[in-house]
Amino acid sequence: MSASDHRQSPTIEWAVDSLNPEAAAALRTLVDEYRTRCLWFLEPDYYPASASEAMRVLGAIERHGDRSAFQRASEIRKWLSRNSSAASAGS
Repeated sequence: MSASDHRQSPTIEWAVDSLNPEAAAALRTLVDEYRTRCLWFLEPDYYPASASEAMRVLGAIERHGDRSAFQRASEIRKWLSRNSSAASAGS
């Protein structure tokens, strides 16, 4: 079995684009605002494309950002949790 056979299918993990527009915009805005402070190790034009990427980015912002960043990241994390729960409920 090749390494690519072990990768998760794109249909199993939803894309950030499948979030409601408000949540997707909030995530992009938060990434832009905290890119230099919390996400300096990522490419300058990077935006998370999957749930796992979004969770990693939100975690970095929560750990290295200020109180406002933590609160905003937590709210976006709730949106992501709702979306991932809905996707898994249909499986």
